[in-house]
Amino acid sequence: MTPSRRTGRRTAAVVVLALAAAGCGIRGTSVPVDAGGAPSRVSCKAPTSRPSPSGENSTTSVYLVCGSALAQVERPVPPSKATDPRLPTARALLHELQHKPSADEEKAGFSSALPQDLKVSGPRTGDPADALRLSIRPDDLPSFALAQLVCTYGASTALGRTHAAVLGGPGDDTAHRYDCSADVLANPDIAENAGWGDPLSEEG
Repeated sequence: MTPSRRTGRRTAAVVVLALAAAGCGIRGTSVPVDAGGAPSRVSCKAPTSRPSPSGENSTTSVYLVCGSALAQVERPVPPSKATDPRLPTARALLHELQHKPSADEEKAGFSSALPQDLKVSGPRTGDPADALRLSIRPDDLPSFALAQLVCTYGASTALGRTHAAVLGGPGDDTAHRYDCSADVLANPDIAENAGWGDPLSEEG
């Protein structure tokens, strides 16, 4: 057999195998292939906090989105001088989460999912003293936004540093407790699970 005939038979065999694979439903990968240089990666390393506009050095932790998880960033939030600092602090922290990340934070891969129109108010009659009411039902928020808010509120000294938040919406629904666990930090999409917000006991 001549070399040319051998080459022809090998080529035909390859074509037959390829057609057989296609007939069996084998699909090409949907993962994009980068034929150029290595894809860029974000560091998720928190930059130095911005200086406080008031000149005070007090900072607090907020949780921003980085990649598919949450990461802690320090932000300048002067302590509230109100007799009850809970609501002013909750509003200040929400404002920080709604604030556009700095250029350094964006470069490191940080972003925020909090809606700009979200507002927070204090507890209603019958709510636990540590409850906060949102202008949007917690379960209607994007999962990452709810996780950011819960973990940021749960890390606040002024709010009790409970690693949780008791949140309700604008309606008559009962406020629920949302815990900021390691699973929530690593996978904020857990907020899509209906059972994440535990109903409060009658003891509150």
